[in-house]
Amino acid sequence: MFVPVLSHDRKPLMPTTPSRARRWIKSGEATPFWVKGVFCVRLNRNSSNDQTQSICVGIDPGSRREAFTVKSASHTYFNILADAVTGVKEKIEVRRDMRRGRRIRNSPCRAGRQNRFRGSLPPSTKARWQLKLRISNILCKMFPVTSFMVEDIQAKTRPGKRRWNASFSPLEQGKAWCYAELSKLGKLETRKGFETFTERNRLGLKKSNSKLEERFDAHNVDSWVLANMAVGGHIAPDNTAMSRWIPLNQRRRQLHMFQFAKGGLRRRNGGTISLGFKKGSIIKHHENGRCYIGGNTGGKISLHSLSTGVRLTKVAKPSDIKFLSFSSFRFYNV
Repeated sequence: MFVPVLSHDRKPLMPTTPSRARRWIKSGEATPFWVKGVFCVRLNRNSSNDQTQSICVGIDPGSRREAFTVKSASHTYFNILADAVTGVKEKIEVRRDMRRGRRIRNSPCRAGRQNRFRGSLPPSTKARWQLKLRISNILCKMFPVTSFMVEDIQAKTRPGKRRWNASFSPLEQGKAWCYAELSKLGKLETRKGFETFTERNRLGLKKSNSKLEERFDAHNVDSWVLANMAVGGHIAPDNTAMSRWIPLNQRRRQLHMFQFAKGGLRRRNGGTISLGFKKGSIIKHHENGRCYIGGNTGGKISLHSLSTGVRLTKVAKPSDIKFLSFSSFRFYNV
């Protein structure tokens, strides 16, 4: 594993080894900090060498899991196996049903208006591509990324369906939007699925059929091959350690529960702040170690495990919590 290094003005530099990072921290030459759950160091002096190599981020999209690899010609620095965003479609349906239910009640309400939330992309499609862009932006803050290599996916055309083929599909629209945004961060290249397959076979690498297992050869082998196609340098993976990233499900605008509680009252539900801490933030607790912020009740905060999401305690005091980093993911290493 490598430790990302930032200059004193927060410019990403080439990563270093954990042992060197420890020496810098011990001597006061660097300050440790966290970026979205990833341990980094920031130099307290001018860098003796600010030259950077070409670093590529290989991206392997998927319907359930997505893989990212940060690699140069010398080393593989970081592998991410992330869960894709699912469930947005169901949330939109619930919101629609609740809105329709309010309009048929015998109470004053505004008249129905055109749905202004749709825009050019369906919310479920946009959320999927936004995840790739979010992770890419985070990686660009930690590493001097110069390019992106993405496995290109395509929707099938329908013979004789002129109207369908004109706009193709929401998948194609979302892909075009994401590619345009990635191009602003660095050079963008794409490869077809069969090109990744051919290069993987040429290197003698195999891909597992168990897509939901937390293994390097489930998804990250393809993201590694994509990055290696851009920068070269290896004929086999030199770093197969992975970091699992699971997006947190935040209830941002749901003011209360849909069902009544005892006494005909609705329990509060929603919001992203717990007693001054943003939900999902990575913190350090004197009893439970590193974990993340959940909800709050009665002046106490719930803390959850980074690896499983299970609630560790619901009576943590704000004074016993040390803030480390904002985050909208939970993390653990594989």
